Amino acid sequence: MVNVTLTVPIDLKKHMDEFSEINWSEVARQAINRKIQELVLMRSITSKSKLTEKDVEEIGRKIKAAMAEKHGQ
Repeated sequence: MVNVTLTVPIDLKKHMDEFSEINWSEVARQAINRKIQELVLMRSITSKSKLTEKDVEEIGRKIKAAMAEKHGQ
């Protein structure tokens, strides 16, 4: 295994210290692993897509507008 150093804000470290029984390295490993799984899935889905970046941006704008309207914003 290799070592990776993470930098966290002081207030976050203070909260982590309150729960010294937690293996924070394991928490970080699991979070990184979940994110990698999400990215691999997204890559798999998007690799077959014929949408352009412009198409994706337009769809995103439409979704945001619809969500804002639905929630009265």
